[in-house]
Amino acid sequence: MEIIKTNIPDVLLLKPRVFEDKRGFFMETFQTEKMKAAGINHRFVQDNHSRSMRGTLRGLHYQIDNVQGKLVRVAIGKIYDVAVDIRKSSPTFGKWVGVILSAENKNQLWVPPGFAHGFYVISESADVLYKATDFYNASAERCIMWNDRALDIDWHLIEGVEPILSVKDLEGKSLENTEVFN
Repeated sequence: MEIIKTNIPDVLLLKPRVFEDKRGFFMETFQTEKMKAAGINHRFVQDNHSRSMRGTLRGLHYQIDNVQGKLVRVAIGKIYDVAVDIRKSSPTFGKWVGVILSAENKNQLWVPPGFAHGFYVISESADVLYKATDFYNASAERCIMWNDRALDIDWHLIEGVEPILSVKDLEGKSLENTEVFN
């Protein structure tokens, strides 16, 4: 597995070794010792799977308690995946990293604890799978506005297609007016 540091060194892009032949492919998506060697020394406690249609934008989500790190990949389709540093003491506070994750490129993104996470579906639909380092806690969940001007995220929106948002995402707060980590 190749580990690539992004513009925010704590956020890592993981490129698995893929063995393909006429039958299909095989790849290892998680292996504890290799993750530890890459600096991802967390215990994963929950796996999540979402399916979303083209134009869906989910995020920017995080939990203020039960803080989660996420190892994100796409089994079907293509997304633009974003991690935002919301650790006030970090030199990259308020900065974001975005990458294309797809069934085709088979890459994964490590979104560490202390980051907000979101994605935008580029393909007709996308199945997004992610491992989480802590359990989901609805009362601790927070949401930053996907279009917060202070963040100025380039979501790679499809021209002429309005993002499809949940009520929770429509009610997201600005980075300036939400709880963040110290």
